Amino acid sequence: MSSKQGKKQNDVAALLQYAGGYRKLTWLGMGLSGVAMVLGMAPYLCIWLVMRELIAVAPDWTQAAGISRYGWLAFAAAVAGIVVYFAALMCTHLAAFRTAANIRKQGMARLMKTPLGFFDANASGLLRNRLDGAAAETETLLAHNLADITGTIAMFVSMLVLMFVFDWRMGAACLLAAVISLAAMSAMMGGKNAKLIADYQKAQDYIGKAGTEYVRGIPVVKIFQQTVYSFRAFRQAIEDYSTKSEKFSCGICSKPQALNLTFTEAAFAFLVPAALLIAPSALEGGNFAGFITNFAFYAVFSAIISTALARIMFMASGMMQATNALARINQVMDAPVLPVTASPRKPKDNTVEFKDVSFTYDGAELPALNHVSFRVNPGETVALVGPSGGGKTTAASLIPRFWDVTSGTVEVGGADVREMDPHVLMNQVAFVFQNNRLFKTSILENVRAARPEASREEVTAALKAAQCDDIIAKLPQGIDTLIGTEGTYLSGGEQQRVALARAILKDAPIVVLDEATAFADPENEVLIQKAFASLTKGRTVIMIAHRLSTVVNADRIIVLDAGQAVESGTHVELVKAGGLYARMWADYNQAASWRISTEGEAM
Repeated sequence: MSSKQGKKQNDVAALLQYAGGYRKLTWLGMGLSGVAMVLGMAPYLCIWLVMRELIAVAPDWTQAAGISRYGWLAFAAAVAGIVVYFAALMCTHLAAFRTAANIRKQGMARLMKTPLGFFDANASGLLRNRLDGAAAETETLLAHNLADITGTIAMFVSMLVLMFVFDWRMGAACLLAAVISLAAMSAMMGGKNAKLIADYQKAQDYIGKAGTEYVRGIPVVKIFQQTVYSFRAFRQAIEDYSTKSEKFSCGICSKPQALNLTFTEAAFAFLVPAALLIAPSALEGGNFAGFITNFAFYAVFSAIISTALARIMFMASGMMQATNALARINQVMDAPVLPVTASPRKPKDNTVEFKDVSFTYDGAELPALNHVSFRVNPGETVALVGPSGGGKTTAASLIPRFWDVTSGTVEVGGADVREMDPHVLMNQVAFVFQNNRLFKTSILENVRAARPEASREEVTAALKAAQCDDIIAKLPQGIDTLIGTEGTYLSGGEQQRVALARAILKDAPIVVLDEATAFADPENEVLIQKAFASLTKGRTVIMIAHRLSTVVNADRIIVLDAGQAVESGTHVELVKAGGLYARMWADYNQAASWRISTEGEAM
């Protein structure tokens, strides 16, 4: 269900669409909650009946024969109200849990169909907050708030009836406090404040995203000795949340809430002046006993006004929560879906070919790739090099359809990747990135993620080919050691070797390597280069690297600059050509030979 569909109906009804057949339980629970609330009002009426009878027979209270009956009636109504309310919550909870589960399932199903490049622009922390956080909010809303909303409506209607049944003047005095309270709550939640509250909710979303990315970026801080202040996004998210939180709690809520609490808790104060005005006429009319009885009833009844108004405030908050939750859920449900052809084509071989490919990121003014064409033959190793922002990673991302080209075609085995079954395409390509992450599970399961049916022996062989023997040897339970628990962590280079084992186990005919040695120390880099030999043997390889020493043996090097393929050839050919690659090679060699002399001067 998309946001466009949601706009056509109430936000709560839109959320309940996810409940499926359990939606009926929500309506039943809401009805039972209303009945429970009416039953909960009965004891107050019984108290009034008891006081009326006692005042009527005073001072000979022994004649009050109905007190016991009213007492048992109040007790029965209270017990029945508790039982009915419990049944109401059982119904709403069952529906709420199913709704939240379906939201998570449908959201994950949607994300499974999105292009992988979508996750570059939408960080996992933000998506988790949108989907999982919003689903959790719907549990509270649907399990409790909806039942309480119905009960609140029933309570308020009952209050209005009871307020005007005995003495409308005293009822109006009690109602005045409710009117002032509702006006305060309306001022707090409505008008321009609604936008400020929505901004506050967005700030909550982004601080969750920034926090997740900050924690994941700690290895970069350690490697490059950056300070925490380099994480500007996290700092700005904290400051933005702090500002909006202060504006929400102090600017929006403080005065209206103070006014609301003052009048709701002091409803009795409105009753006293009204009683003083009514008392003389009651004395003259000889109905002073009835006046006292009514006053006692309203005095007791005024105590529940604050409870009713608090419920109304929670009802308004719940409706806003539903709107915000639905908006965040729809941001996931409206994620782009990777188009799948009805008549998929199968690749003939392991050739990768770019034919006049252009690609522009959403919101970008200039294309990341501009009419790029090249071919990688089966078993050939081709390196993509060039200045940062030249389009190397973009080109590699188009092969497994992280994005779809803006124009032109990317072909694997002679088939346009857009016309292939996504599962077939993924089976054709193994990719290793510079920032591979491991799951919080065993080494065995981390590697087996590439091919779940693989045997233990196959996983062990892949780890050996990836030069992971030293890693396994130092782990307490070998390949069964859980990563991320009890202080068991791997360095960036070690994680990269385990990721290479995963790619080796997948045994895909096409391999994409994107800066796979970027965060490795010299010792790990040597081992990773050895693992590359096992991974790339007999396969079609597209390699991206900034360290030009890693690509000198490539069969062909393609130089990308400003989104265009400006040079192509072997290392020797490109150096002789004296173009961009030759200048990059000279700069690389100069940087590699740079050192600090004993006198402290650069040499």
